[in-house]
Amino acid sequence: MEIEIYADVVCPWCYIGKRRLDEAVESYDGQMTVRYRPFQLDPSPVAEPVPVVDALAAKFGGPDTARQMIDRVTQVAAGAGLKLDYDRAIAANTFDAHRLVRYATERGRAGEMIDALYRAHFVDGIDMGSHEALATLAEQVGLDGADARRFLDSDEGTREVGADLAAARDLGVSSVPTFVLAGKYAIQGAQDTATLLAAFAEVERRESAAG
Repeated sequence: MEIEIYADVVCPWCYIGKRRLDEAVESYDGQMTVRYRPFQLDPSPVAEPVPVVDALAAKFGGPDTARQMIDRVTQVAAGAGLKLDYDRAIAANTFDAHRLVRYATERGRAGEMIDALYRAHFVDGIDMGSHEALATLAEQVGLDGADARRFLDSDEGTREVGADLAAARDLGVSSVPTFVLAGKYAIQGAQDTATLLAAFAEVERRESAAG
């Protein structure tokens, strides 16, 4: 079964959703192929790095509301074994990070690259808009850092990622994570592992019945 996950690398619920998906795929008795599809929570340009806490406060009505949101998702993430350090996280446009994921996918390192991007944003406070930082992350997962930097400094992958983002909009993907199973069954949100396992089994049953 093919699983497509639409996600953004600065989305905490996507981080949680990927961890739960990894657990479900690992424990499911069946052949799975996971494909990572780009989505941008905010495609606006970011002129210079801004703390995520400040960006959330500006967007959602002040620091108290932002802190409530942060505390809630941080608790949920901890339950999934993940750490979120919003005091270090930096807001950034993620288009180039998605280009890097495509670069890594072509070299068999997609999952590792995405995990590294999530950790870099949510734990290490790395600017996802920095080509230098992104190339260093590529090197950390076993890719050629110099070649990754060359790729990022060029326009390679720009058209393809743009097309993928447009395709997500055409499919009606409006919130992430969104999982699409077997090309036709969509599940939204960071569902728990048990829910994903039940969905896998149901989709396999339906696909087998359909012949």
